[in-house]
Amino acid sequence: MGKTVFVFSGQGAQVPGMGKSLYDNSAAAKAVFDMAERIRPGTLHQCFEGTKEELSVTINTQPCVFAVDLAAAAAVAEKGIRPDYVAGFSLGEIAAIAFAGMLSYDDAFRLVCKRAEVMDQAANEQKGAMAAVMKLTPAAVEAICSEFRQAYPVNYNSPAQTVVAAAENEIDALCAKVKEAKGKAVKLAVSGAFHSPFMNSAAAAMEEYLRTVELRSPEIPVYSNYTAQPYAGDYKSLVAAQVNHPVKWQTMVENLVQQGADRFIEVGVGKTLTGLIRKINAEVTAVNIETKEGLDALQ
Repeated sequence: MGKTVFVFSGQGAQVPGMGKSLYDNSAAAKAVFDMAERIRPGTLHQCFEGTKEELSVTINTQPCVFAVDLAAAAAVAEKGIRPDYVAGFSLGEIAAIAFAGMLSYDDAFRLVCKRAEVMDQAANEQKGAMAAVMKLTPAAVEAICSEFRQAYPVNYNSPAQTVVAAAENEIDALCAKVKEAKGKAVKLAVSGAFHSPFMNSAAAAMEEYLRTVELRSPEIPVYSNYTAQPYAGDYKSLVAAQVNHPVKWQTMVENLVQQGADRFIEVGVGKTLTGLIRKINAEVTAVNIETKEGLDALQ
């Protein structure tokens, strides 16, 4: 019997109106959204009626995407579908550890709000940019980054897609180098160079904040962005470290498949992770759930 994984969307997937269908049609999803609104008034308005520009601001993006992720997972669980494993991409990892029982939903939402605040602050202190590199191997991307003073591979998404972070004044030259190497680079509409040393101050602030939070052992194995393995040892250091270290998404998915996972349900906004999973392993089933229609079709 194959195993099911819930994968939680990350920052960048946000769209105006996200989560409204779930809010209107699932009591479990509505409860998550109402929790978020109670702690951070205005969250519902931003999710359901906010503009693309408003949702692109980190301090708005992270709480809103987190709320949709967790609401979607709650709605799927409400149908009686439970995962054998959970994993989240970047921000999505906080939703994953909450769903796995490591934090109460309230505490996890407050943690996300803090994470957004310190990452936004770090992004304003050190101007950086990000670009998705396609058609080149991770090793080729690493070699290109090594030619620059401040350029780092930060999201190992699939065999042919690696996201890089770089200083704002180096990103255009880096993209030109990618083109020279017969690759394709697309600059991302993000406000900072996430998952890189540009976020060192944010990771330190997260470590400090996490001293005030109790993390329980997971009820469901959670795969870590930082190690690409199940959470073990110092949980808090794993949560903080993923802020300024690469997301090892491809390795995480490969490790999950080795553990028998053959169905991946992307809970949250968009189909980004679903697409990446299919590129990593074409034999597994990957679907995304962000609306009532998707929920109704899920067996």
